[in-house]
Amino acid sequence: PQRIYYLSLEFYMGRTLQNTMVNLGLQNVCDEAIYQLGLDLEELEEIEEDAGLGNGGLGRLAACFLDSMATLGLAAYGYGIRYEFGIFNQKIVDGWQVEEADDWLRYGNPWEKARPEYMLPVHFYGRVDHTPEGVKWIDTQVVLAMPYDTPVPGYKNNTVNTMRLWSAKAPNDFNLQEFNVGDYIEAVLDRNLAENISRVLYPNDNFFEGKELRLKQEYFVVAATLQDIIRRFKSSKFGCRDPVRTCFETFPDKVAIQLNDTHPALSIPELMRILVDVEKVDWDKAWEITKRTCAYTNHTVLPEALERWPVSMFEKLLPRHLEIIYALNQMHLDRVAALYPGDIDRLRRMSVIEEGDCKRINMAHLCVIGSHAVNGVARIHSDIVKNSVFKDFYELEPEKFQNKTNGITPRRWLLLCNPGLADVIAEKIGEGFITDLSQLKKLLEFINNETFIRDVAKVKQENKLKFAAYLEEQYKVKINPSSMFDVQVKRIHEYKRQLLNCLHAITLYNRIRSDPSKSFVPRTIMIGGKAAPGYHMAKMIIKLITSIGEVINNDPYVGDRLKVIFLENYRVSLAEKVIPAADLSQQISTAGTEASGTGNMKFMVNGALTIGTMDGANVEMAEEAGEENLFIFGMRVEDVEALDRQGYNAQEYYERLPELRQAIDQISSGFFSPRDPGCFRDVVNMLMYHDRFKVFADYEAYIKCQGRVDQLFMDPREWTKKVIRNIACSGKFSSDRTITEYAQEIWGVEPSATKIPPPNLPRD
Repeated sequence: PQRIYYLSLEFYMGRTLQNTMVNLGLQNVCDEAIYQLGLDLEELEEIEEDAGLGNGGLGRLAACFLDSMATLGLAAYGYGIRYEFGIFNQKIVDGWQVEEADDWLRYGNPWEKARPEYMLPVHFYGRVDHTPEGVKWIDTQVVLAMPYDTPVPGYKNNTVNTMRLWSAKAPNDFNLQEFNVGDYIEAVLDRNLAENISRVLYPNDNFFEGKELRLKQEYFVVAATLQDIIRRFKSSKFGCRDPVRTCFETFPDKVAIQLNDTHPALSIPELMRILVDVEKVDWDKAWEITKRTCAYTNHTVLPEALERWPVSMFEKLLPRHLEIIYALNQMHLDRVAALYPGDIDRLRRMSVIEEGDCKRINMAHLCVIGSHAVNGVARIHSDIVKNSVFKDFYELEPEKFQNKTNGITPRRWLLLCNPGLADVIAEKIGEGFITDLSQLKKLLEFINNETFIRDVAKVKQENKLKFAAYLEEQYKVKINPSSMFDVQVKRIHEYKRQLLNCLHAITLYNRIRSDPSKSFVPRTIMIGGKAAPGYHMAKMIIKLITSIGEVINNDPYVGDRLKVIFLENYRVSLAEKVIPAADLSQQISTAGTEASGTGNMKFMVNGALTIGTMDGANVEMAEEAGEENLFIFGMRVEDVEALDRQGYNAQEYYERLPELRQAIDQISSGFFSPRDPGCFRDVVNMLMYHDRFKVFADYEAYIKCQGRVDQLFMDPREWTKKVIRNIACSGKFSSDRTITEYAQEIWGVEPSATKIPPPNLPRD
């Protein structure tokens, strides 16, 4: 069969024990067995460390995709890096984020198996020698890549795929070559320099930091993986075992490489290098093969997130790849120049090399020219990709550009994390929805069924009580379980607008203070997420949230009508607890900035209602469920563009909206930071004078929309009916549907629902 290789620098897997039991159909039998040993399975599950080898959406998407590819019976491999330290653990000290190393391998990892027999060399530095026999990359430094395999079981289909993560090892002669005679101890200690490559995950989400170690990581995973792919291709019966060399004509028919963002973009020049320099394939033929093999998924349109590597760094680290990129770019620009004679500006815009004070390589442009398919991750995002980010490339080759709206695995995000809801659903429509989430549509018949309405509401209440107990036990915070659980959990970023949420909390607080006797819908506002350690504004946002909580939660006039809780160390295992307990899901990015979002889908399938902008997959969620069944507010992409042309003036909103002015003045005056009144001046200054994400422009609509949320929450029956309609319409957002589309429209393979026979039965 054709093999699919999903290349990603992040796999945000979370815990594995319960997922393995669910997919093997062993949960109940294990539960019983453990119980008979006098142990509690849930207590055991809490001991496992998360595999936090990702930052957020992109890394978690890769994990969901692995689950779906196995469940759909695809011959797929996930390839990445076995980071010794994953995403940092977040501690909150005095209201500030403090990072702690995530030593997740401290007690070993029972799910992985080292495969030293497949260890491979990866080359760095050196120089290029052009000889009559061809091009040679020589005098390189070698680092070894040691593979560790983790099984990826499909859901009850006896398929088990592999995630292979590479770890860096120094070769035994490292730094002990002739020039280093004498200092044996120093040389052995220097092995760390090589092994640092797989030491730590870079903790940036949607932000590019051009560090040499990061570029080494990117090449390390690519070089090891491509050798592995080619070894497997040659040893299988396809590579018509020619005595001299394998013919690579059939390579794209047997191998599909999916690039998860531009991080593994070096696959393109690396595959060219292997085909041309090593396998002696003709250049044009090699380029054909490379393009037919690779496909690229774009994950963001934010300019600060795009990878642009300095040419000088490449020159030093990967000299041969730089030559190849120059040659590919020349070929590409010659084609553009022939089609658009005299259009010099178009050549500049479309070049892989950006000229300027520091010449840079635009990795996204490299991916677009080197792939046969380019996709965005939600319809609105794919449109933006075609009409602005890669507009020139779309005009050149429109057939390349596709949409693949993201999805989530219903195994982890419904069955595993919300068994109560899964049971109530299965009772009504059977278990088919677990592998065909579109079957949730059948729930529409029961929208007015009183017992079903009651059962759905009951499950939500139980989840809320359970989460409230967890919060009290872990963080000593007492919350009102009958209040609305209003949740925003995601990485802290200006574009995600946690600040808008803060302004609503302050506005609510001021309304309670100004009329304490009035009845208010009680709310527990929970905000969680990590800030990149170098992202000052994001860290200030966390401090603001905790400071607001400090004031509101200790004000006797408020009581338990309003609480603001910062959820510490948000991660996959915490998401599995908080999402099933949420009533309201906040998805409030500025229209046109969140490529898709996937948390939004998890909340939808778990029975929360969404308050959100028309951004990312929210647009398609509203389309599926009906816009009237979500709380949609604020500017659309067109409005944001119009406001940009007109010029966004925050001052205008500040002066026109008294509640907004009051909130900003309180933040500004030190009302929430009495010990350090100037604490939040950077935040206020940003909001007033250089807010790229236009928080104030959506404030009024947001507050009004939150009023509609309160109204509906006061009518539990109508609220629950909307919840049921949302769940029933969430089927599109399964990663099984997403992967089926990748398989058919990009990889050229057909998913199969057939169960292979278990290992204890003979195969046909």
